[in-house]
Amino acid sequence: MIRIGICGYGNLGRGVESSIQKASDMELVAVFSRRNPSDLKINTKTANVCHVDELENYVGKIDVLIICGGSATDLPVQTPKYANMFNVIDSFDTHAKINEHFNNVDKECKKNNTVGVISVGWDPGMFSLNRLYAEAILPQGDTFTFWGKGVSQGHSDAIRRIDGVLDAKQYTIPKEEALTKVRSKEKIVLSTRDKHLRECFVVLKDGANSDLIEKTIKEMPNYFSDYDTIVNFISLDEFKKNHSGIAHGGFVIRTGETGFNNENKHIIEYNIKLDSNPEFTSNVMVSYARAAYRLSKEQKYGCYTVFDIAPKYIASKTQEALMNSIL
Repeated sequence: MIRIGICGYGNLGRGVESSIQKASDMELVAVFSRRNPSDLKINTKTANVCHVDELENYVGKIDVLIICGGSATDLPVQTPKYANMFNVIDSFDTHAKINEHFNNVDKECKKNNTVGVISVGWDPGMFSLNRLYAEAILPQGDTFTFWGKGVSQGHSDAIRRIDGVLDAKQYTIPKEEALTKVRSKEKIVLSTRDKHLRECFVVLKDGANSDLIEKTIKEMPNYFSDYDTIVNFISLDEFKKNHSGIAHGGFVIRTGETGFNNENKHIIEYNIKLDSNPEFTSNVMVSYARAAYRLSKEQKYGCYTVFDIAPKYIASKTQEALMNSIL
């Protein structure tokens, strides 16, 4: 059995626990949190609940630590730190800083004979793999990534930080016109505004100025100013009833040309529709925990991304079974 530890027990950590319960070759040893362990209730009766300060006491007792913190401030510190003690998995998703994060984790893994797998999820992660495969197969062409329809947790948080907002959810929605144009094999260029619509559902505090808040949202740089944005003001009851989920999804589409005169047009499309963004992400992380364990057993220490790991390493089946049942 592969012995797993979970660091962080929010939506992602709970999803990891659920996924481990369905993995016949894994067992959850302990959950580590910054919260008071006595206040934390988990579903796995055989696992311990500990404060993060107790992690060093589990060296040799955990094969892979799955780190479920945030990319902004948690993972840049936690993943290199805990790679000193364990094989580690994270879902770091700040695309512009992945190279830097990789180098920091790789340094610690090689120094301490551990394996790290970073940026594991659906984007980066499964979408990244599909972009790579499609671009390698159709080297002359264009790649388009659409996100949604789904909840953007970062954009939702940005709205909630506006003075006068009680709660909010923001949905990223691919524009059907853009999807249709891409799928028609047209040679097109799409701007940020062309590809996505942002729709916001906002609950106001008593006395808040709705016109001012709508203007603030639509003009917010780096979040909404480059998009067509719809703002809906709703009651708290409606918000709780209709906007409590964390669904997401999206598309990776590659259009390409082959033939001596580029006479043949092709489309490769990968899409996902997720009822729960964090639960799907956690399932991807758990599968790559299996890979980290196997690479560690082979003494192939260092940091990896999904680009570096052969598919057979994440599967619970043997290679013979994979060839017989899937290949």
